[in-house]
Amino acid sequence: KMSQAAAAAPKTQTKQQTPVPESKAKTDVHKQRLTSQRRQAATARRNRSKKVRSLAFTRAEKYVKEYRSRERALITSRRQAKDAGHFFVEPEAKLALVIRIRGINQIDPKTKSILRLLRLRQINNAVFVKLNKA
Repeated sequence: KMSQAAAAAPKTQTKQQTPVPESKAKTDVHKQRLTSQRRQAATARRNRSKKVRSLAFTRAEKYVKEYRSRERALITSRRQAKDAGHFFVEPEAKLALVIRIRGINQIDPKTKSILRLLRLRQINNAVFVKLNKA
């Protein structure tokens, strides 16, 4: 049984820290440094992606505005031509996608040379061609 004096006495014993090996202390410091660097890199990456997203959004708005203005211009041109009793010629495409869908069998030499010029040597190859008057 414990005596009353011993029970009433405050516990002044402090925990002694166990000695930590130097290599362990170094690894802990290194890990802390790495985690702080990773946090900083993550915040920088988040900020950069926010900027890129907002820039992309503003560009998209600009393109939408441009497309709408082009569409409005076409509509007004059609209306003006109709009011004046003229014909409005619709704008034609400026770009074409050419896809090879047939093999080499039973193709005449001129067509073969055209396919070669367009770099369509295999089936299912495709190439964009800028259209002109020719």
